[in-house]
Amino acid sequence: MFSKAFRVKSNSAIKGSDRRKLRADIAAAFPTLSSEQLAEFVPNKEELNVVKLYAHKGDAVTVYANNRNPVLFEVEKTLYPTVYTLWSYPDLLPAFSTWPPVLQKLAGGADLMLPGVTVPCFGLPEVQKGTLCAITLVGNRAPVAVGVATMSTAEMLAAGMKGKGIAVLHAYTDHLWGFGDKSSPPTLAPLVVEPAELESAGEDKTDEEGSEPDTNLSIDPSLQMDFCSWSLREGDGSARLAEEEQPGETGAAERAEDTAEVQQETEGGRTPQEQMDELLHQCFFHALKCKVKKSELPLLTSTFLRNYMFSCCPDGQQLDIKKSSYKKLSKFLQYMQQQKIVQVKELNKGVESIVDVDWKHSDIKSFVVPETLSVASAAQESKSRDGEQLYHAPEIIPLYGVSAKMAPLFQESGHKKGSILSSSDVRNIITSYVKTNELVDETNKNFVKVNPILCDCLLDKSEQDEIAKLKWDDLLGRCLERLQPYHQVTFFGHEPIVKKGTLDPIDISIAQRSSNKKVTIIKNLELYGLDPELIASSLQQRVQASGTIHSLPGAKDRVQVQIQGNQINHLAKLLLEEYQLPRKYIQGLEKAPKLSRKK
Repeated sequence: MFSKAFRVKSNSAIKGSDRRKLRADIAAAFPTLSSEQLAEFVPNKEELNVVKLYAHKGDAVTVYANNRNPVLFEVEKTLYPTVYTLWSYPDLLPAFSTWPPVLQKLAGGADLMLPGVTVPCFGLPEVQKGTLCAITLVGNRAPVAVGVATMSTAEMLAAGMKGKGIAVLHAYTDHLWGFGDKSSPPTLAPLVVEPAELESAGEDKTDEEGSEPDTNLSIDPSLQMDFCSWSLREGDGSARLAEEEQPGETGAAERAEDTAEVQQETEGGRTPQEQMDELLHQCFFHALKCKVKKSELPLLTSTFLRNYMFSCCPDGQQLDIKKSSYKKLSKFLQYMQQQKIVQVKELNKGVESIVDVDWKHSDIKSFVVPETLSVASAAQESKSRDGEQLYHAPEIIPLYGVSAKMAPLFQESGHKKGSILSSSDVRNIITSYVKTNELVDETNKNFVKVNPILCDCLLDKSEQDEIAKLKWDDLLGRCLERLQPYHQVTFFGHEPIVKKGTLDPIDISIAQRSSNKKVTIIKNLELYGLDPELIASSLQQRVQASGTIHSLPGAKDRVQVQIQGNQINHLAKLLLEEYQLPRKYIQGLEKAPKLSRKK
């Protein structure tokens, strides 16, 4: 559900009456929670927000966030816990375990298939179809996904552990997880059942049910895993799980790798955490000294991390704040603020920005860029001085909204008026609708029979009595034409922005001025993340002509660049080759003057 970016409709603090109602709803949904745990779920004084959003498939979702971390989400009046909540209450839901490589598939929107479920020696949890379940990874009890069982435990075993087991709604590393502080799962030891307890449990069950065991829930020995042989041992100050070492070449090789890893981590007498702290400080001071300019303040802390600090990380190393002693960027910047190096403020609710930097601070002045990075930094600085900062072209995706007239066609797929879809989503929904309603023409499969719903949605009144069939391409083309246009723009290092309508292209035109002089006018540069002043300055230097910037009539906070002469050839080279913008988003390039051929 959250494998792709969602659109936030509103974000507001919860009212006192709604807070009490939510606590009652949680108690009804999860009766195993104690009163103390319910008070932690819905605190009386701490910040608790209600976020209304639309998932990428148009589903309306309500998210409850505690201290900006999503703790619950509600779909069709059903409450579901997030992974942040399950890390605090790992035994809140029955859990199924799978292998670590499966996690990437789950976060990408895939469901958990039964062949990927590991069956421990004490059996699978007892669930019914529709039961809310958690998904964990082998060796760690901390859940990494939440879903709904598609069949009961008995049906899973009867099917030989084949087919879909759990329909996944939310997973670690998806966009709902990214809405919070993006923390990692804790390491929690599995609940190991002693063999004696298993035997006594089996004897009790035999005594209660009679001498004949229940064959419906018997587990194929090939599906079982000897999880009871796993032991808990201490390593590097934290608990970790490891299988009891077996003698032989494999065990010796594993022990040798572990020894080499430990030696590498303690090289130079520093722990991995101390090494990450040093790298964090290096990237921070390097970014402030060589990258950030005073004119760019205030600067979002998230932008500062992604666009500035990450680029200062040496080749072969990876900056990971979670592995440092600070754990979070906010805590690191808070420490730097206490040192009076930077000043951080919350200009918008929930969004922090760096508003001031003391470049005269002794720590910044004394920082020396490592030799391996000095050459690259010098090149980037010279590029910035020439007015050609590093630029990443935005990712632009056309989207389509379901209108009232088209709603009957999308009703079967669960999409209502206002749902926003990609072109591939529309194609899949229409294809599924045609096949489900058996509308493919038997004599020619390139045609689709027009039923009453297709007739009302896709045909004009003059066509309704004449057209009985449509080609596939015509069918899909008409459908896209009648949907409301939307577009999604994703700038480098920022969340996607979804807006109604189509994105206006960069508009280039030639105008006539007094004395028969021509000028080149460029509009809509801001829509693509381009700085009009930077574009004007670059063109002025290239063509040695004067340029001006004026407010764009009828558009708030928009300007137009004006350069003397017909400079479309130079502008095309700048936008297409250096900024690498797609040609389809630039309008007016055909007005360029023809270059004279040398004889």
